[in-house]
Amino acid sequence: MYKCNKEEKSWILYDCTISTYSMILITSIFPLYLRMVLKNNGVSEASTTVYWGYLNSIGRFLIAILAPILGTIADYRGYKIKFFKIFCIIGIVATGLLGIIPDSLYIVIAIIFTISTIGNSGSNVFYDAFLVDVTDKKNMDMISSIGFAAGYIGDIISLALCMVIVLLAQKNIIPIDVATACRICFIITAIWCLLFSIPMIKNVKQVYGIDKENKVVTNSFKRLGKTLSNIRNHKNIFTFLLAYFFYIDGVNTIITMATSFGSDLGISSSSMLLVLLLIMFVAFPSSIIYGKLAEKHGAKIMLYAGIIIYSVICVYAYFIHNITGFMILAVLVGTSQGGVQAISRSYFGKLVPKEKNNEFFGFFNVFGRFAAILGPALVSLVTSLTGKTSNGVFSVLALFILGGLILTKVEDVKIKDEIILKDEAIINN
Repeated sequence: MYKCNKEEKSWILYDCTISTYSMILITSIFPLYLRMVLKNNGVSEASTTVYWGYLNSIGRFLIAILAPILGTIADYRGYKIKFFKIFCIIGIVATGLLGIIPDSLYIVIAIIFTISTIGNSGSNVFYDAFLVDVTDKKNMDMISSIGFAAGYIGDIISLALCMVIVLLAQKNIIPIDVATACRICFIITAIWCLLFSIPMIKNVKQVYGIDKENKVVTNSFKRLGKTLSNIRNHKNIFTFLLAYFFYIDGVNTIITMATSFGSDLGISSSSMLLVLLLIMFVAFPSSIIYGKLAEKHGAKIMLYAGIIIYSVICVYAYFIHNITGFMILAVLVGTSQGGVQAISRSYFGKLVPKEKNNEFFGFFNVFGRFAAILGPALVSLVTSLTGKTSNGVFSVLALFILGGLILTKVEDVKIKDEIILKDEAIINN
């Protein structure tokens, strides 16, 4: 097993913040809480789903638009950690505020949630870009994979803790209502995120970047425009981003639509929770396995492996009719969910020029965030036309095939020993 240094460990631990926020605020507790709050304030069941969709989209859309701009500015030495701290603190404070705002102020709750999403998503842009600062190319696959694995461990612990609090409140075993239990979970999440942010803020430094100059914002826009106008000079990078857009859209769609697919099969909410925990238990070791295999066989080979496994998932979903089949599907998802995302991040980190890594990781986040539109729309369209959710899931196969074909056009990078180069960059910084 690879032995991480202090900077690498600190970077890895922050994945617990990103993952836990997503698990508690996006996937499990907050959606339940928001639905209760809206219904208690007279909002219809159908409208709660609509509002939830809008809330998820607004903050992420803003970050997707701003990511390349912020990333380009952060390429100046010393700016990356400043932006990271700002968005990190915004996310933590807003998450904590969700634990103290009264239920009657549901509009304020919606606004604060959106701000927390902006903070968490914004910090993630710079967190991903720090990968090139904390390790060299030959170790990127392993470090990125360990990060995702650590995130899954964080998910399991935080979700188990929060679900115990909520379930105890539901059973009247503790003298609080479910809404209060949810708010306690938000405070716990904020404290959790703060604790796992401290090592990153304290120990990780920006190694690569460009020297500061006058008119930082103006010149950053000029550099961003120059990059966009010279896409041909970065053909390999943007070819990968196009491939990533399609296959990660497929990955995100399978994750996003899993609950709806399970409900159509008659799977209860409690069983879905067990399925969610099963996926995380499988995803933890699988992410590390992906990293080790990427070191041995190459990152691109493992991306192909992940795409093939997800293609099998799409085909297998067509034949599922019971909970046993759905459990098998969950295990398959767990084997590659974290691995594909981790290796995509590290592979992209090898492709980009180090002095402009923040700018390009801004594009990486844009493609990743907008890659949550096509797949769900495709599933919904095919399902509505055929009347079967399994047909909708099967249609996602097209995204993996297209992403895989485009990936074949990406030229592999040659890994060189960068220890001397990194030491020189630290001295110059």
